This record gives sequence, C-alpha cells and structure tokens, in this order.
Amino acid sequence: MVSPLERRIDISVSLAEIEGEIGARLKNIARTLKMPGFRPGKVPMSLVAKNYGSQARSEAIGRAVESILEAKLKEQNLRMAGYPHIQSTPDAGEGRLGFTATFEVYPEITLGNVSGQSIERPVLAVTDAEVDQTLDVLRKQRVRYSETDRPAQKDDRVVIDFVGRKEGVEFAGGRADDHAMIVGAGAMLPDFEQAIEGVTSGDKKTFDVKFPDDYQAKDLAGSTVQFDILVKKVEAPHLPELDAEFAKALGSADGNVETMRAEVRANLEREVKKRLEAKVKQQVMDALLAVNPLDVPKALVEAESKQMADAALRDMESRGMAVKGFPIEPAWFADKAIRRVKLGLLLSEVVKTNDLYAKPEHVRAVIDEFAASFEDPQEVVRWYYSQPQRLAEAEALAVESNVVQWVLGQVKVSDKSVAFDELMGNAA
Repeated sequence: MVSPLERRIDISVSLAEIEGEIGARLKNIARTLKMPGFRPGKVPMSLVAKNYGSQARSEAIGRAVESILEAKLKEQNLRMAGYPHIQSTPDAGEGRLGFTATFEVYPEITLGNVSGQSIERPVLAVTDAEVDQTLDVLRKQRVRYSETDRPAQKDDRVVIDFVGRKEGVEFAGGRADDHAMIVGAGAMLPDFEQAIEGVTSGDKKTFDVKFPDDYQAKDLAGSTVQFDILVKKVEAPHLPELDAEFAKALGSADGNVETMRAEVRANLEREVKKRLEAKVKQQVMDALLAVNPLDVPKALVEAESKQMADAALRDMESRGMAVKGFPIEPAWFADKAIRRVKLGLLLSEVVKTNDLYAKPEHVRAVIDEFAASFEDPQEVVRWYYSQPQRLAEAEALAVESNVVQWVLGQVKVSDKSVAFDELMGNAA
C-alpha cells in the first residue's frame, strides 16, 4: 500500500554538465595523486580516468541529482522525511539522464480542538499513614533473618532443595539446590507456595503443582507435575527498629528519627508529585492524539523503532546480561514508535502555534526541582548548565510542561482522589 505521504519527483540531468563535472573532479584528483612510476601530480589523465572515472561519475551524478532535488523540494514547499530512493529512468531525452526520487514528506498538521476532551486529575495528599507505609517498606528492605525451629509462616525465608517431575520424568528447570524463597511473596506458583506453609527444618515433602494454561514453557502449560522438596532451613524475619541507627542508615547524619521522617516525607511528596504529573501528562497526550489523527512517515517510525530496540539492548547490557546476538527486532516496538512520532509532530506544532517555547526561568525551575533531592543541589544545577545535552533535556521537559498546562486550560478537568497503593503500583 502506497503511503499517503509518499511523493515522487522526476529529475533530468544534462550529460554535458555531468561530463564537465567529471572532468573537474578528475583534474582535482590528479593534482595530488601518487602512483608508482610517476611523480606526485604528474599521473597521465588517461590513468586517472581509468582508476577514478567510475568514482568521479558516481559523485558527479549524485551531486547533480541532490542539487536538483533540493531545488524542487523548495519550489514545491515539501519537507522530506528520511532519505529518498533514487531510480534511473529510460527515455530522458537526448543528451540527458533521467531519475525518479521517491520519498515521504512530513504531514501537514491543522490542530484539532481539544476543548471537548475531559481529563481526570488524580489527587493524593501525603499523610502520616503513607510515611509509615513507606518506612515499613524501607525496614523490609533491610530485613535480617535468623534460623528458627517453628513451622514456616508468611514472610519467613525458607531454603529448600527441590526436584520437579512430569509423569515421572524430571523436566528442564525443575531442579534447584539451596533455593531461598519468602513464604507468601508469590514468587512461586500458588500450589507450591501453599505446600511450603507450615514446613519445618529437615522436612521432606512430595506434592502436586498445577501449571497455568498460559505458562511460558509450553510443554508444562496446563500440566500437573510432582515436586519433591527437602527443607534445609526456616528463617524468621527481624525488621530493624525505627531508631537512631536506622535513621543513620537512611542518611540522617545526626540519627534523629523525626528528621528522618521529615526527609522520607519530602522524598515521598516529590515521588507522589512526579507520578501524579505523569498520569496527567498521559491523559493530555491521549487527548491530543484523539483530536489529531494523522499519518506518519514510515522512515521516522523505522528510525524510532531502531532507537528503542538499541536502547533496550543497552539497558539489558547495563544489567549484566549477555546481549551479543540477542534477537531484539525493531518491529517489536512499532506501535510505541508510531505513538512517539505522532506526539513529537503534534507537540512541535502545538508549541509553534501557541508560542509555548521554554523561557530560561522555566528551564531553571525544572533543574531546581530535579536538584532538590540531592545533597548539594547547587552542584547539580552547575552540572546541568555545564552539559549542553543535559540542558537540552531540561529545556525539552520545560516545553512539555508548557504544553500540558496549555491543554489543561482548554479541556474539562475534574479532580479525582487516588489511593496511595494504586498510584505507587504497590512499589512503596
């Protein structure tokens, strides 16, 4: 299917001009050319043409086509997206070479009216309850375990050896030694988790486990298998007290518990604000897309998809994974890439149409907000202003914020309370 953004331009090049350009290029090469048996710059033109004629011809034609295409794009007021596909054409006429340039153009955008769109702005005020919940998570991150003789219960750590068999045959990935699991954490299948509750050190146990129908290992999906386990240890958790030692571990230099709570609250408020703004931004972008259907150049989508695939590989590599030869296909990211390209084009048009460019004070506000969570905010600010790339990122965020505020001023906005766990995705 031909893209609605695809364009073709016929190009005709004078052979005489090409030959003249070839001659000029060969003379330029000859001035400094070194060849065995000849002094520099004294190689006969016949040898220069023999060795470099093809290169000179290709360069001359390419430059001529590029120049004519550039002029025609300007004449027709077309913005080319990506690179053109150039094909030679027959019957260009006596003394001429013919070509066709096929390419995509950027879409013409007439912004739709967002005033009919509605946005629910999530609202959450951080209270002592959320601070306490966050402190509980921080305590659990620093949990210590000690061996116990009592039966295993929720939150205990159990160390086991296990072997899984399907129809009496051990299956791949079904064996582990010294496997540590937290009871009730949901890391294992439900039947396995249930079987672990109540075991004690030294227990041997055999039980059935039903794999879900959509389990990733197809040979196990929907199957019931048998596990044999040996319980090596049951360990009870011990959470640190909310005391001076814990406060110091969280970075409170004087060990003051109230100072620690205040710092946790401040960090939590920043995180909550960031997540609330992200939810609003998502709805703003959806609203813009809803009233601005547009086609996007395949070249831009392909480039964005490749960038996303490359970023995924870099992320995997940073996590210590071996990525050489890992089959990540740019096509996997096509849907997200299309959304990104559409939003990029729309945001650019919204900014241009409504003069929403970032002013220096907007950029500084973005940097100050980011720097506030660091021990030395001024050092972070100086670092931003000394790094052009980082400063450009801050400017982009400031522009994005301007767009969000502009859209919020156009649409119907209603506030809606959101639960802490829902907002944080149970991460806190």
